[in-house]
Amino acid sequence: MRKEEVNEIPLKKESVDLWAFNGESNKAPHPTFSSLLASQHRDFLLSPTGNQVNVSALEGKVVGLYFSANWYTPCRNFTPVLAGIYNQLKECGAGFEIVFVSADEDLEAFDRYRSTMPWLSVPFSDLESKKALNCLFDIEGIPSLIVLQPDKDAEMAVRDGVELVYRYGVRAFPFSRARLEELKKEEREKHETQTLANLLINHGRDYLLAQPLPKQVTVASLVGKTVGLYFSAKWCPPCLKFTPRLISVYHKIKQRLVEEKDEDFEIALVSSDRDQSAFDSYFATMPWLALPFGDQTIKALTKYFDVQAIPCLVIVGPDGKTVTKHGRKLINLHFEKAYPFTQAQLRELERQMDEEAKSLPKFEFHEGHRHELTLVSEGSGGGPFICCGCEEQGSGWAYQCIECGYEVHPRCVKAVRQVQNDMVADAS
Repeated sequence: MRKEEVNEIPLKKESVDLWAFNGESNKAPHPTFSSLLASQHRDFLLSPTGNQVNVSALEGKVVGLYFSANWYTPCRNFTPVLAGIYNQLKECGAGFEIVFVSADEDLEAFDRYRSTMPWLSVPFSDLESKKALNCLFDIEGIPSLIVLQPDKDAEMAVRDGVELVYRYGVRAFPFSRARLEELKKEEREKHETQTLANLLINHGRDYLLAQPLPKQVTVASLVGKTVGLYFSAKWCPPCLKFTPRLISVYHKIKQRLVEEKDEDFEIALVSSDRDQSAFDSYFATMPWLALPFGDQTIKALTKYFDVQAIPCLVIVGPDGKTVTKHGRKLINLHFEKAYPFTQAQLRELERQMDEEAKSLPKFEFHEGHRHELTLVSEGSGGGPFICCGCEEQGSGWAYQCIECGYEVHPRCVKAVRQVQNDMVADAS
């Protein structure tokens, strides 16, 4: 079925649709914060203690408009992260302020949520101002952090403040175009000089954990190999579903490499587990390596590869450079044939699928669906999709119901047919 893959758990943020507004916004050139944040009946914002602070106090500062709500978990998760950045900047005297624009449903929820925030707020009762700000900045989901520079048009606002805070922390300040370009340049340089050693080694550790614990394997012994960094956690249901498949594929790849007298593949768990016990029990089910629980490198890798949801499998090549951040998708599509995950291998797999498709029936039926299915290519509607047979991602060729969008992998149709043939053979 043509739909977005949902079997993953966000580590960072989601967005939820809010309200839609009609009408045009009044975009004045170089607006003052008073023109944006004051109204006809109000020229103040609320402090954390409930005192009134004149909007004019914001002039000359970098201001973040924080669209959020107490009822939404990703907002509650992001607020303390943002508070940490805000307090650091305040301590060093940076000219930075945040204004909370609430989407809470009642005053009690607003007050409860505002009590966790060290910054200013638009009063809950001023619905018109909140609507106008949502309309002006075209807010489609929360949490959202819009960062405004002094004496700049609203159109020059930085709109991805939440992502920037998660990715760069306090280093993102002052959120100017120039600063963001500097950070992107630094990232490019880091990726260009990336090695397995500088990814996985920290000042106090040059090893990974191995089974059985407390066995250790040096990071140096992995240099020159293809290494998968598996971002996962025991508390994540999609991880628990994917891990057994990854274990099976891992064993098949290792077996093939042994037969070829090659041992150039390994996986390392990068855990998001919440306690040592959960990590230990989860890692005990795995045949590969792991970063120690709570190691500072885990957060660094999560930020470095911008991992926003788990499970996630990042593949690092023998040269220490990133091959792909979509290893999980490739495992789901191609199983052990995905190795070594390079573009050359993927092109070869696509060629093989095209060749195999030539011998497939043009029309098929699949159990659980009453309509005839048509074989379609990616160019004619075959990918990407979620298979209605195995509920895993598909790409390339598919059997598709033109009438209602039902889609299955060719291999899933083939597997059902094989079972049916076996049953007929047994009966005879």
